[in-house]
Amino acid sequence: MKDSEILERISRGDERALDYLYQKHYRMMVNIVLKNNGTEEEAKDVYQEALTVFWQKASSGNLVLTSKISTFLYSICLNQWRKELDRKSRLTREEVDGEEYQVHEEKENEQIITQCISELGDVCKKILTYYYFEGLNMTEIAERMNFANTDTAKTKKYKCKKKLDQLVLERFSKSDFFD
Repeated sequence: MKDSEILERISRGDERALDYLYQKHYRMMVNIVLKNNGTEEEAKDVYQEALTVFWQKASSGNLVLTSKISTFLYSICLNQWRKELDRKSRLTREEVDGEEYQVHEEKENEQIITQCISELGDVCKKILTYYYFEGLNMTEIAERMNFANTDTAKTKKYKCKKKLDQLVLERFSKSDFFD
């Protein structure tokens, strides 16, 4: 079929002309996406969108072709794929920015806590460091600190944590830690 015949058929609502275009240019249009870091599924979606745009313009009677239909479809596919790549790029940048911010915030919070722990007495410093930074359990802390039992370690840790909380709240507001 010639381009003029395809346009005439589409203007009459003949969907077989669209099927013909789909089959005729499928491989060429899909290759645009595949060669530009896309998948076969993404390529199909882009080509479907391009054909929909073409169908709408052609059936409205507002389409003035200054090139072949294949060239027109090619440019639509290319533009659609560029928009998709741009959208993906923005999403990736937002994810990376969010992760970097979260890591920075966690480090900042850790520095605040470490600073406050350093202002506590030696016993509290050791207990809280063992528990929160080294991940030791109460039995291990009781042994290292030569406490009578784990209950003593738990009680001391509780009191030290209360002192730490008080220090942090005196120097920083809750909004420094929670949004």
